[in-house]
Amino acid sequence: MSKKSLLIAAVAILVIAIIGITYLLFTEKQANRELVQEFQLDKEDLENEYSRFVQEYDELKFKVTNDSLGVLLEQEQLKTQRLLEELRTVKSSNATEIRRLKKELATLRKVMVGYINQIDSLNKLAAQQKQVIAEVTQKYNQASRQIDNLSEEKKNLNKKVTLAAQLDATNIRIEPRNKRGKVAKKVKDVVKLAISFTVVKNITAENGERTIYVRITKPDNDVLTKSASNTFPYENRTLVYSIKKYIEYNGEEQNINVFWDVEEFLYAGNYRVDIFEGGNPVSYTHLTLPTIA
Repeated sequence: MSKKSLLIAAVAILVIAIIGITYLLFTEKQANRELVQEFQLDKEDLENEYSRFVQEYDELKFKVTNDSLGVLLEQEQLKTQRLLEELRTVKSSNATEIRRLKKELATLRKVMVGYINQIDSLNKLAAQQKQVIAEVTQKYNQASRQIDNLSEEKKNLNKKVTLAAQLDATNIRIEPRNKRGKVAKKVKDVVKLAISFTVVKNITAENGERTIYVRITKPDNDVLTKSASNTFPYENRTLVYSIKKYIEYNGEEQNINVFWDVEEFLYAGNYRVDIFEGGNPVSYTHLTLPTIA
């Protein structure tokens, strides 16, 4: 082969080599450009994921009432925020750092899932406890109302029993008598007021000693009494009595007689006689003394 032919062959080979190298360089540059674009997309996706996690931690903290769990969520949120800041400073072409931050994100995702499950469990437990408390409160209120009703019924029953156990009197009579023991026809002849009545039978009343009080009220509403200290309790006050008598009550009918010795001036008009047993009113009657002096 001549030198000219060799030279042409060498030039041809060189041209082919240059073309091949140029193609390879172009292809590699294109691949690198596509790889950079891919890394850029990965970085953007990672930033979006990290930002979403930071926001989700905010939402989770609002759902938590447990202080200890709230502290842990705060710590994880700060960690996520720190990794997000790191990611923003990493170049898209830094594949090593992007892969590391991807792994960190995967770990964060698992941790968050764990917290979400824990929060759901706590919320379900809190809801169950709230329901139990509501049921217990309802039962307590029902029991309280029943107790109040029973107390009221007991109170009413006690009142009925007390009323049923009180003594009652019938056939009440009051006679103005003169010094001969006869019925006085004139006010000036009255020396004694004889009062009689019958305590009726009562099987519910307690047997034993009872105190009978008799009040004689004059027409001017003053009560006849031997002493201002002669009083007995009635409701929330004290009343003056005219006559006091102890009886032994056995549940059977019993006739009672008491007397008032007149030592004061009596004038004509309407006199009222009230009978009490202890502090309970029993009965009453009226006496009109004639106006003839």
